[in-house]
Amino acid sequence: MSDLHPAVGIYTLGCKVNQYESEAIAEAFASRGFSVLSPTAVCDVYIINTCTVTAESDRKARQFIRRAIHKNPKAYLLVTGCLAQTDPAQIAAIEGVDFICGNHNKMAIVDAAVALLQGERKNSAPTILHDAPEANGFEPMQITRFDRTRAYVKIEDGCESKCTYCIIPEARGTIRSKPVQDVLAEVQALTENGCKEIVLTGIETASYGKDLKNTTLGELLLAVDRIPGVGRIRLGSLDPSLMKQSFVDHIAGLSSLAPHFHLSMQSGSDRILAAMKRKYNAKMAMEGMERLRRAIPDVQFTTDIIVGFPGETEADFEATVDFVRRAGFLMVHVFPYSKRKGTPAAIMPNQVPEEEKHRRVAALTKVQDEIRQRILCEQVGKTVPVLFETYKNGVAYGHTPSFIEVACPSPRPLQAVTACVHILSAKDSHCMGEILCPK
Repeated sequence: MSDLHPAVGIYTLGCKVNQYESEAIAEAFASRGFSVLSPTAVCDVYIINTCTVTAESDRKARQFIRRAIHKNPKAYLLVTGCLAQTDPAQIAAIEGVDFICGNHNKMAIVDAAVALLQGERKNSAPTILHDAPEANGFEPMQITRFDRTRAYVKIEDGCESKCTYCIIPEARGTIRSKPVQDVLAEVQALTENGCKEIVLTGIETASYGKDLKNTTLGELLLAVDRIPGVGRIRLGSLDPSLMKQSFVDHIAGLSSLAPHFHLSMQSGSDRILAAMKRKYNAKMAMEGMERLRRAIPDVQFTTDIIVGFPGETEADFEATVDFVRRAGFLMVHVFPYSKRKGTPAAIMPNQVPEEEKHRRVAALTKVQDEIRQRILCEQVGKTVPVLFETYKNGVAYGHTPSFIEVACPSPRPLQAVTACVHILSAKDSHCMGEILCPK
């Protein structure tokens, strides 16, 4: 390479899996002598790790590719991720891109960047690697460092659910699970390096172990719980159908597992859930939440909801609103339905007008704001452990085990510090508290 210490900037769109993979790519670059900088800096190499879950995700990926080219026209542009897997031609059409690979062998992007720098000239047309995402099974990668209090560990890739609105099975391929011993070694290394909270995540986290012999997600969590000194363990997005009594019994006594679950509901209408080809109905999902509430004190739930799915009537939307009220979610990520080319939903009749989708987003968001405020007010007077993560203007911010955000005045930063906090009041999105003592 012409530069002894070339700089790389990595821009990540999308889910926690992409965030983890970008962290692993960054560590691999650092091990090869690169300086890993902000993607907004002037760099020699830019990596854009794309998402394609919505049309907006595609737009943002194209926007950042062009922004990086404008920032340094001589830089090498390498693009990976889900959009690179499903539509490499769309990316190749942007002048200035040098290399494209999807979700197969993502770590090859490091060697590709080194080769480009050694060649000392940009490609006239991008090199495209486009194998099936599962061609080599579960791609080995790991992280040992983390910049924040929380670290993500990818334990599973791929999805076989074939939901009618989703392009991700095409982008991520079939279910592949990280071997148990590899998960345990990675979690142990992060714990020994001081990580206080680890999120075990995947494209379909609930499917962990389906491709392995005699292994389930519950058994993995039990093994993780035995790691000496392990901090909080959270789980990535989960299919509500996972919450059967056998799974709840398996996890109820785990000391490390945080009492917070993100359930990928998508709708509260049975008719729409069936049209989406989800694995559950509203009654099954509610019963699963009730099992967890009986088994785990102070458990909280968050979720994703799509509004404006093709054919969603006002009655269907009201069924979702009613479900959200009864479920009492701490937080709801509300999305308007977005067409994905190649999915059955994209050509379904009775597409909902955009203005109606946005009305429903606003209406459900208002309901959710009211529910969150009630939950936050219920915390007033409690004393809870808070793991602090950020600090701004004399205030430390962190989360309780059940993922309630808490802000406390502090004369100094408290990043990665756990303290007992007495909750004094509730604001719009978080609680205010007083630090009693560090733990």
